[in-house]
Formats: sequence, C-alpha cells, structure tokens
Amino acid sequence: MIQEDIRVKDIRETWRRWSDARKDWDEQAREDIDFYLGNHFSDEEINALAERNQAALPIDRLYSAIEQFKAIITSKPPKFSAVAREDSDTKLSSVWRTILEYIWDISNGNETFKQVIHDYAVTGLGYFYAYIDPEDDYGKGEVKFTYVDPFRVVVDPHSRSRWFDDASGMMLSTVLTKQQLLDLYPQLGEPQEEGEKPIIEDLDSIDYKDEDYPSSNQQQVKQRFTPDIVKDYDHEGNTDKYRLIESFSKVKVPFYRMVNLQNQEEQVLTEEKLQLLLEDENFKSASEQGLIDILEIQQTRIKLVCSVGQIVLYEKILDTNVYPIVPVPNIWTNTPYP
Repeated sequence: MIQEDIRVKDIRETWRRWSDARKDWDEQAREDIDFYLGNHFSDEEINALAERNQAALPIDRLYSAIEQFKAIITSKPPKFSAVAREDSDTKLSSVWRTILEYIWDISNGNETFKQVIHDYAVTGLGYFYAYIDPEDDYGKGEVKFTYVDPFRVVVDPHSRSRWFDDASGMMLSTVLTKQQLLDLYPQLGEPQEEGEKPIIEDLDSIDYKDEDYPSSNQQQVKQRFTPDIVKDYDHEGNTDKYRLIESFSKVKVPFYRMVNLQNQEEQVLTEEKLQLLLEDENFKSASEQGLIDILEIQQTRIKLVCSVGQIVLYEKILDTNVYPIVPVPNIWTNTPYP
C-alpha cells in the first residue's frame, strides 16, 4: 500500500483552498463561455419568457465580434527585439532575437497566441505556459511554450500583481485517464515489489465527472461539445481518472559571489561549483591565504513539485525567479480574478 507523501498532503490542501476561493469566478467565466456559444438564458429565464409568450431567441453579435477581434490581434506574428547594453553585446543581442523567433516557430506560436487571446476575450483571462520538452531534438531538449485552459490554474488569492509574480505559489492541474497517465509515466505500470500489483492500481483516482472544466448552468439551446459535455461520452472506459498537479512555489537558493583579490575578477558560483573548487588544493591554499573572498548570497528561485495520487513524481528547482505560467488578464481587478 502506497503511503501518502507529506509534500502531497500539503499540495492537495493548498489546491483545495485556492480552488474553493475561485469558484465564483469559475461560474461567471463559464456563463461568459455559454454567452459566446449562443446559450444566453438559464432555465428560469426561459420559463419567465414563456409565461410572457416570448421566445428565448438570442441575438448573437458577440461571437462574430470576438472572432474579428482575434483576427485583428493575431493577423501578424510578433516581432522580437533584443537591445545590447554595450557595443560588445551587439552580436549576442542578434543571437537572442533569432532564438526567440525560433522558439515561437517550434511552439506553433501563431495558433497558441490565438487561443490565449480567445480565453482573454471570452473568460477575461488567458495563460501562456513555458516549459522544456526533454524529448525534442532526440533528447537534447527544447524550450517551448503553450497555452493552458484558465480553469486548470489556481493562484494564491492574495496576489495583487497583474502578472501574479507576487503570489506565494501557482498550481496547474491536469486530469488524465489511466491510459494517458501510463503513456506519460510508464514506470507507474511497474509492480511496486516482486509479485505485487502495479503502482497505478494503488493511486488515489478521482471521479470521472470531477473535471477542472465547470459544468454549464445555462439552457443548452444550441448543443455545444464543451469538455463538461464530452467527458460523459466514454464513461465506461474512463472511470479511472487521476489529477496530476504541478505546484510552483518560491524558495531561497544559496549562491556564492567569489572575488579574486589579486586581479579583482568576480564570479557567481552555485553550491555545487563551489564544492568542486574547494576540492582543488591550489584554490584551498589561496583561500587560506586570504587571496580569495567568498560571500554567500540568497536568491529567489521557482521550485516545482509534480504529484499524482499520493506520490511525488519529481521535484526540481527551476533556474529562474519567474513563474513559467504567465497570465494575460483582460479587465484587471487587482486580484487573480479579472
């Protein structure tokens, strides 16, 4: 039997609190989606209109307006620029500009941008998500970005920054079927010990109806195949679903600023690099003679803990102080709920 990791317990509790704090926004955003799709009235409103001998006929002008807005905003791909701080950085700035254009291209940036603008216009909030694809380029890896559905992201409700960079944490939820989870992490299908059942058989699953995408409260005058509808279409084959949570939080990481007092050269070292230098006899001798000054400094970094069920799949420190989930709020209200 798998024991629940203490880190998972904290992640689950935090995800529940932040998700509950956002329920009102979820309902409003879902109504906005229904309005965009032509389902403008609730059951009570339709009954009230029927009592007055009036038809619940929507006059839909919003759909075409949003599609036109998306077409105008995304008609041309963005142009990137990198400005050199000094003359010696001119060539390097050109390289960075090329790299940014390359990342946009391999990430299918035009279509991703359209979807973010769509969420921005309809629900009031779109999200970009930057990540490293470890399988790309035959295992060398590539930096990419994509969009994520706004209902999958929960944020510290005490954030007051437009880009949520002051939040104590952000979480990204992904609901997967058993087969999807095994495709991503085949090791979960291996026995825990010899003769025992696979790990995935002991993981806590969720009800197949417990999705991130909220259900509609409007009358479905026009049938739309949104995620809350189609999740029931294969209920017999997908009763086992699992919530994978990527939890991002801020941590302090030690770095070391090293100054060679003889030539005044300065370097910033990680703890690992410093330990390697301390094993060198020449470096140790120079340090003991006071020829090298080392000062420990604390830097903010983003910690990622990925969990599913009761277990932690992996944990790592990202070499950045910026959350990889970037919000694009429409009418910003000084909260994570625009």
